[in-house]
Amino acid sequence: MGFLLNKCTFKVYNSELINSCEPFDCDNPDLNDFFHNDSLKYHDELLGKTYCFTLDENPEIIVCAFTISNDSIKTFLLPNARKKKVIKDIPREKTMKSYPAVLIGRLGVNKKYRFIEGETERTGKQLMDFIKSWFIDGANKTGCRFIVVDSYNDVIPLRYYTENQFIPLFSSDEQEKEYTGIPIEAILATRLMYFDLIILKR
Repeated sequence: MGFLLNKCTFKVYNSELINSCEPFDCDNPDLNDFFHNDSLKYHDELLGKTYCFTLDENPEIIVCAFTISNDSIKTFLLPNARKKKVIKDIPREKTMKSYPAVLIGRLGVNKKYRFIEGETERTGKQLMDFIKSWFIDGANKTGCRFIVVDSYNDVIPLRYYTENQFIPLFSSDEQEKEYTGIPIEAILATRLMYFDLIILKR
């Protein structure tokens, strides 16, 4: 994870940091608005907590940021075939109606730091590797089997999560609409995806 761990510092994204840093710009107006205006409200309401990496050579620059909260995958609400796919690596004696997960509510990378010269992996990949390792660390205070995300239903974010081994929770847009109560004629703005952390424990 070269660049992020060697040349950046991990911090809590709070009001002091926001006031001391340049405005964070990940080239997505919705995400920018969230990190500028809503992330602290989420924290105050205990709905999510935001973290970031700042650049060591200029701590006023936020390189990337993400918001996480508690969640679960409720397999009893899934189509049978999808349920089997999600829990196929879980021992039968551990079968439950839902499984603990952490939700990545928001994630963005500064548009100027997505590609770092000399790095073999893009900053977004390094950030996701960090998040994954964080939740299998022995110091983690709670059980967390999955990471889930409600990805924008667009080519670039879907490709990003797919390249990071996330799998759609539903097999198609139509199936997701059906099982989440979205009218079939509506546009599906996001896709639910998941990553099984047990992969990293083996």
